[in-house]
This record gives sequence, C-alpha cells and structure tokens, in this order.
Amino acid sequence: MNSETIYTTLKRSILDLTMKPGQSVSENELCARFEVSRTPVRTALQRLQADGLVHVVPYRGSTVALLDFDEIKQMIYLRTAVEAEVLRDFLPLCTPMLEEKIRYQIRKQMALIQGEFELTQFYEMDSHLHAIWFRETGKEKIWELIQRAQIHYTRFRILDIAENRNFPTIIEEHRELLRIIREQRADEIAPLVRRHLYGSIGRLAEKVQTEFREYFIQEKETT
Repeated sequence: MNSETIYTTLKRSILDLTMKPGQSVSENELCARFEVSRTPVRTALQRLQADGLVHVVPYRGSTVALLDFDEIKQMIYLRTAVEAEVLRDFLPLCTPMLEEKIRYQIRKQMALIQGEFELTQFYEMDSHLHAIWFRETGKEKIWELIQRAQIHYTRFRILDIAENRNFPTIIEEHRELLRIIREQRADEIAPLVRRHLYGSIGRLAEKVQTEFREYFIQEKETT
C-alpha cells in the first residue's frame, strides 16, 4: 500500500470524525494497520499536517488537529457572503433544465435518508447541490478554494449532522431555495443562505463549550 492510499484513507476518517479531534495518531499502529514501513506512513502524516488535519510534534507523536471555532465562524461568514452573490448571478442563467438538476439532487437526498447511509454521503450530496450554481456561473475555482479552505467547517458540519440528524430541515431549506430560484426572488436569497449556513452554529454553539469541548481549541485565559 502506498502513501497516497494511506493519506486518502486517514483524511476521510478525520473528516467524517471516525478519528476524533485531539485523538492520538500512532505511527506504529498505522504501520501495523496498513502493513507498511514507516516511510509511507510519515509521508501521509506530513501531507495531513500540511492540510491542517494532523498536528505533528517531533519526537512526541501526532494527534488529529483540534477544531478552531473562530475559524469555523469566519468560514461560514465567507461562504454566506460569497454564495449569496453567486446565487444572485445564477438567477438570470437558470433554465428549466438547471432547475431539474437541483430538483434531482434534492430527490437523491430524500432517497438517501430513507435507508442506511453514511453521514459523509449526505454531506457529499449537499456539496454537489451547492456546486451547481458555482459551476453554472463560471466560478468553479472559487468553489474549489472554499472546499480546500473549509477543513474545520467540514468536520463541524459532520458533527452537526451526527448530533442533530436534522436532514428534513436541510432538505426543506434546499426546496425553499429552489422555489426562490424558480420565482426569481433575488431579495430572499441572502436571508435564506444565512439561515441555512449558520444553522449548525445555532445547534452546536452551547455544546462547543460543554459536551464537545475537548474537540475544540480553547483560548488561554489571561490573568
């Protein structure tokens, strides 16, 4: 097994919270798990460190990076501002065929939650839906930048989904957004996007300081 496969496997485990924030990452255990030498494991860990997903301390070991709540809030702020603008650009471009693409993604989400599924499957479907307006307005690069930058936010969303399992609410907001697009109600885009993207903050804000406190970077108290 090469370092690319190890990297991809570990990255997915970190993003879907199978490997918890703050969890110790043992090179020896990874070598045994993947049946490889230390070299490909260390290469994979170095890449994960560059991604901001693993914290490596020389001679002391590695841990899964803690979540940064301040960075998460800033990421949501950025996405809210950018995505509302992209959707406004998308309105005059939206054809019946594009409406059907959005409707199809919503139907897929509904079908998924009727049976057994992995949380990352729903998250990926959600991302595919949001990618439509970025792609159709020629802003794929912005979407790619957002995806690369929202490492902490991705795990936060997975935590929200796992804890609250509020799939019907998310899907209904997608349906509401489709109605706004279909009826060309541009002034309603920003409020809905804000409600949609900030929902996880409202649902998890208290638990960040209680139940899930150990998952997050804590500010040092000053005297």
